[in-house]
Amino acid sequence: MTIQDLARLVLLGALWGSSYLFIRVGAPAFGPFAFMGGRVTIAAIILFFVMRMMKLRFGLRPYFGRMLVIGLLNGALPFTLIAAAELRLNASLVAVLGATVPLFVALVSAIALRERVSAVRAAGLALGLVGVAILTGWSASTLDWSAMLSVGAVMFASLSYAMSGIYANQRLHGVPPVAIAFGQQIGAVCWLALPAVIKWPASPPGTPALAALAALAILSTAVAFILYYRLISTIGPTMTSTVTYIVPAFGMLGGAVFLREPITTGMLVGFGIIAVSILLVNQSPAVSHVLRIFRPGLQTN
Repeated sequence: MTIQDLARLVLLGALWGSSYLFIRVGAPAFGPFAFMGGRVTIAAIILFFVMRMMKLRFGLRPYFGRMLVIGLLNGALPFTLIAAAELRLNASLVAVLGATVPLFVALVSAIALRERVSAVRAAGLALGLVGVAILTGWSASTLDWSAMLSVGAVMFASLSYAMSGIYANQRLHGVPPVAIAFGQQIGAVCWLALPAVIKWPASPPGTPALAALAALAILSTAVAFILYYRLISTIGPTMTSTVTYIVPAFGMLGGAVFLREPITTGMLVGFGIIAVSILLVNQSPAVSHVLRIFRPGLQTN
């Protein structure tokens, strides 16, 4: 990974980490469908003009079916699930739960790409479940059925993100990042337009909600997805998914500073366990080195 790619990864983490704050502010006023419908519509318009400024011509028709798929998996479905979850859960907690994306990338890769699941990777996946259990069971939120359903929604969103990264790497390889980002938003608009209109709020949302929508659409969507697809094309979906190491830090910081949400011991311990599990699942060179020290004969690939 180059210095430029690392800088893009950190910036992407900051933009996506901030998105949980924006969603927590705007979703209650708009509702999940309307808020996310507005998000992808504004982002699509911005990306269209970005492409015009770059003089980038992209024929969407040959890729339309694939853009519908990526628009669902990496847009409409996870966006709406996370917005619905944040009606019940704190933004900081949802941000940390989102760190499970690399675990799902490894799981989907093992199933769809028939990658070998070593004992170390299996242990990492199991440890990730333990981290999620600690994170949710030792949080400041009351774990009633509504909270558990919200946690499940975030987990399903992480699975959807994981599937989208692998799909984009296989089916959209070679397409310019800004074109994929634009096509994804168009695909997401197709899925969310009708639900957004049906669920549009009867009373106009206030200034904070409108500002949150603008920031979410411009920064955490239009700009962020250009960076995201650029990283997938240069460092691959697995390495790109490690942005979820960075996202929770910005998510917790935004929730604590702007929403006065508590950063609990359970969140820190749970995220620490999830981080270790991601290292194991993604076969970190550092982990491989440690394993060779203690068990020279152990195969970790």
